[in-house]
Order: sequence, then structure tokens, then C-alpha cells
Amino acid sequence: MERYILALDQGTTSSRALIFDRNGQPRAMAQKEIRQYYPRSGWVEHDPSEIWSSQISVAVEAMSKINISGYQLDGIGITNQRETTLVWDRTTGEPLGNAIVWQDRRTAEYCDRLKSDGLQELIRSKTGLVIDAYFSGPKIRWILDHTPGARERARQGKLAFGTVDTWLMWKLSEGRSHITDVSNAGRTMLFNIQTLEWDEELLKLMDIPVEMMPKVMPSSMIYDYTPNTFFGSDIPLAGIAGDQQAALFGQMCLKEGMVKNTYGTGCFVLMNTGGKPVFSDNNLLTTVAWKIGGQTSYALEGSIFNAGAVLQWLRDGLAIIQTAAEAEALARTVPDNGNLYFVPAFTGMGAPYWDQYARGMMIGQNRGTTRAHIARAALESIAFQTMDVLKVMEKDSGIAISELRADGGASASNLLMQIQADLLGIKVVRPKTIETTALGAAYLAGLATGFWKDIRLIEQQWQDDQTFSPSADPAVIRQMKQRWSDAVRRAGGWERD
Repeated sequence: MERYILALDQGTTSSRALIFDRNGQPRAMAQKEIRQYYPRSGWVEHDPSEIWSSQISVAVEAMSKINISGYQLDGIGITNQRETTLVWDRTTGEPLGNAIVWQDRRTAEYCDRLKSDGLQELIRSKTGLVIDAYFSGPKIRWILDHTPGARERARQGKLAFGTVDTWLMWKLSEGRSHITDVSNAGRTMLFNIQTLEWDEELLKLMDIPVEMMPKVMPSSMIYDYTPNTFFGSDIPLAGIAGDQQAALFGQMCLKEGMVKNTYGTGCFVLMNTGGKPVFSDNNLLTTVAWKIGGQTSYALEGSIFNAGAVLQWLRDGLAIIQTAAEAEALARTVPDNGNLYFVPAFTGMGAPYWDQYARGMMIGQNRGTTRAHIARAALESIAFQTMDVLKVMEKDSGIAISELRADGGASASNLLMQIQADLLGIKVVRPKTIETTALGAAYLAGLATGFWKDIRLIEQQWQDDQTFSPSADPAVIRQMKQRWSDAVRRAGGWERD
């Protein structure tokens, strides 16, 4: 009887489940979109119950597609949208409210106060992060501040905090396991990435009781088992990694200096920096990549808040396309952007700008501007933001980047990949399996259960699908870069002004 690994990929806009065979090939996939809540400008929320129900339903659906039972699953790996913050009652399992999503900016003013108090270097030296509303710590504080009696209940050990991986693990283990892994803990602004422990000084600074924090575990080990009521068998819960670290692992960027970019709702560029954290002078994040078998790997990261979200906006906001995939076909109907530039700072801008108050802008419109120019400018905006991150990543690491490995939904666009290669002046490689986030989670789980013997075996499974080499006129690229830089500058600080 053939056996498989189930990967649960809980993302910002959807919950997905993929089933992988021993060759690392996806055999079945199911996906369900989750609702986005926008209670106020800059606020973004999810319903925790929908996160759970959608994730368990797509897991069952994926299994049914290839007609397998739980007895054929060797393990379950979890990968997740990071920083998104939930707090729930340990006894009832009921959330205190909606999850505050990583894109949410409601804690921007609190983060400004931390900066004005001169705490940037303290926080950076401990966590590898910049001070920003992006991260979980300020969100936890906000929930405790705005829920009567919550902080006292947390001190009494009655409340649990978790990122989405922790929430899913809690639900899958029926409340036995309140855990996270090092890659997710490192995104809270509360975790010391050198000692690999919750930092007492930072918890005290944000008035967050340690009693509500999950236990931090390695990224690959058997943590617990599902009850047989879920899948008809007790299945090992054996791998956890935040989505971007999982993609780095799934892309087999195992050597120092290897770089991947995941073109999802946001764009996330990660460079493996080996066994020691490399701290950035250019507003990149230093993060834990994974911990396997007692060995910790680190990465430099540039987080771009709005990438695939731009194409969703073209679909849902402007209604100029019916599906995100149509953006490429529309953009190909024009030879260039018509001098139109689009800065998609819907919820501020991440690395390397870190402008919480920037907002979206299109500039350069004229009477000849069409929806095709808007679609092309939208695709280009994704590539421009990636370019800006890679430029400073080279400076911080001292490593010249010769290749970018691309994955995520938008990497299926050949036009976007070619634009990216032209702007970077290096080759962009897309693997045969672009589901590298889920694949990374599957690999972490399969290594823990023995489904895959060792990392060397899975490294041999990585194969490229297509390589894109730069071919554009350098003079045209120089002008485009200058115009993009001007546009970013003009979009800066809009909400504050």
C-alpha cells in the first residue's frame, strides 16, 4: 500500500492541502479561499474558526481525490502565514476574537512609540527584526489591552497565544499540544534568535505574560498525533515551518548564499546565511530558517507586503480582470508600461523601505493609458520590489547573487519571470514543483518520520522547469529603475501626511 505525506498550507487568502509521494511529487491538492475582514482602514482580520474548518475540510478533500485513508499517511507537516496572531481560552478553546493578520497596521502608533523610546537596536539585536506592526508581539499586546480582563487571565495561565501553526496544532491534537517552531517564534518580536528562547525583557516591555506563550520546538520532529476521528487513523504531526522558511527548504536552498523568492500574496525573498545570524544594515530581517536535528540555520529576509495581492486588487477592486491569471495575457497586449508606474503600498511598504504610512499610488497616466498598461505596471511592481530587496541583500551578506529560485502562484507568469530577470540582470529559475511551501513542510515531516531517509535524498529530487535570462536593453532598464525609485519616494508617508 503506497504511503504519503500530507502538507497543510494555511495561507493569507486560502487554506490548502497537498499530498506528496516519495518522489516529492504532489499527487492531490485541495484549496478553499478564506474571507478577509477589513473593519477599519489598515486593519485586516480572519475568523479563527474558518481557518480551522477550511483547513480540515481541504485535507479530507485532497485525500478523497486519490481515494486514500489515514492509514496511508506517514505524517502531517504544517506551514502557515506567519505573524498572524490568535489568542484563545485554554479551557474552552474559544478565541477572544478574530485573528489579527500580519498585514494589519493597527499597532503602528505603538511601534512608533517603541522607536521614539530608542528601542530599535535592543529589539534588532535580540530578534533580528525591525520594529514594525507586521510582527506578532504588538498584536498580542493590542488584544490584551482591548479585551477586558484578558491580561490577568493570561497571567493565570488561562489564555493561549499562537500564530496559525500553533492554532492548527492545538486543534489537531485536541488541545494537548500548545507549541510552535523556531521559524514561527522568530517572527513575534519576542523571541531571542541566539538563545532560541522567549525573551523575558521583551515580554516585560510589551506587558505580555509568558504563561500564554507556546513551547518552542525544532522544525522537524514528531510532536503529537491526530485522533483517529479526524482521518481514521492516528497520524504523526511531525513538521512545522512558517511559509517562507518552508519554501526556502522546499527550494533546497540549503547552502549559504542560496536565494529564493516566493511570489504569493506578498513577496518574500530569503537567503540562507548558514549556522550564524547575519544582521542587516539595510532594513532586512534576520530570521531563523529552521532547526533540524539540533542544528539551526538562519536566513536574511526581505518582506514585501503586496505582490499577488496586487493582482487580486485588479480582479476584485478594479474588476479589469476576472482571474489573477488573466493579468499576464492582458499585459502582453502592450509592448511596455506606457510610462505608468504602480506602487502597491496598500498596507504600507516592507523591506527595504519599512514605511508604515506609505499608500498605493499609480503615476504617469495619460489619455492613452489602458487597463493593459495598468496590468503590466502591476506585474512590474512585483519585480521592482524584489529587485530593491536583492540589491540590499547583496550588500548585507557580501555575497554576489547569481541565481534567484522562484516559486509561489505568481511565478507561473512567464512575463513576470522575464521582467524579473531583466531588472536583476541574473537568471531566474522556476522549479518543476512550484508548490515549494507545502513541499518544504512535507519534507520536514517526512524527515522526522523516516519517510525520507535524509536531506541528501530529497536534495536530489529538486528539478528546474524553466530558466529566464536577462534580455532587455540595459538603457531601458536603467530608465525604468529611476522612474520606479521616483514613484516609491512620492508614495512614502502618505497616510501620516
